Amino acid sequence: MENSGAVEGIEYWLQWQVLLCALIFVLPTALAVRLLRKRGGGSDPLKPVDLWAPCWRNLHPRWLLFYRAFAFIAMAYLLYETVAAFGFFVFFFYTQWTFALVLVYFAIATVVSIRGCRRKPIQTGEKDNLLKKDMEEKLGFLENLLQIIYQTSAGAVMLTDIVFWCLLLPFMSGENFKLTLLIGCMHSVNAVFLIIESAVNRMPFTWFGLIYFVLWSCSYVVFQWAIHACCVKWWPYPFLDLSTPWAPLWYLALALVHIPCYGLYVLLTKAKHAVFSTWFTRSFVRFPEKKEI
Repeated sequence: MENSGAVEGIEYWLQWQVLLCALIFVLPTALAVRLLRKRGGGSDPLKPVDLWAPCWRNLHPRWLLFYRAFAFIAMAYLLYETVAAFGFFVFFFYTQWTFALVLVYFAIATVVSIRGCRRKPIQTGEKDNLLKKDMEEKLGFLENLLQIIYQTSAGAVMLTDIVFWCLLLPFMSGENFKLTLLIGCMHSVNAVFLIIESAVNRMPFTWFGLIYFVLWSCSYVVFQWAIHACCVKWWPYPFLDLSTPWAPLWYLALALVHIPCYGLYVLLTKAKHAVFSTWFTRSFVRFPEKKEI
């Protein structure tokens, strides 16, 4: 999409709407960073076993491992096909950023599951001792990174798929854009795989993760502004264009939509615990509610 206005160069960045748009994503970023620093070394009930053990008592951790490995391979293949078809140009889009993030999640989750499954006790009587020992350990760098990416990915896939199917597709379909099987998979498989993952794993999901989601989206905006200031004059999404007086409203709407998108996933995880703990009282392991900070 070409700029709708004739202003270019330094004058483009001196327009009044640019300052407002900058404040719209700079302020949430500053608030998110402050909340992260405020959290500091607060207590976290999450233990290593919660990252590789399923929330179903009769389901062996290997099944979660196999699923994570399958999701990683399937998504890696789809991303490869997308890059092969359109080139690395696709990484200008938020969709591919999110898709790659979910791919990284399943890669790390597979490694964590492998490490967990390798600790399987030789005899049944040793199982309780192993889990007790694992519960006493603290999370390492890889485990903390996995939890952060999990929360970030959840909000990002909701935003990506909802915006595509409900906003972009209905208004952009035409000669310049046609929905294909590959494009459809790129905007649905990420959410499907992650929701199934959430139905099987025992990782908690709280509102605090919204901070990581906000920082992720702000990083994408900074990336787009940086490459646009350097050489690229085309915006991958029309609502990111700063040349229109309506730009601040678009940026504000995009900032606010993060809350319901992330909240939708919070509701899904809460529904999981509410429904499964009622219907499958003997087989479902309900994770203790994590305190919000």
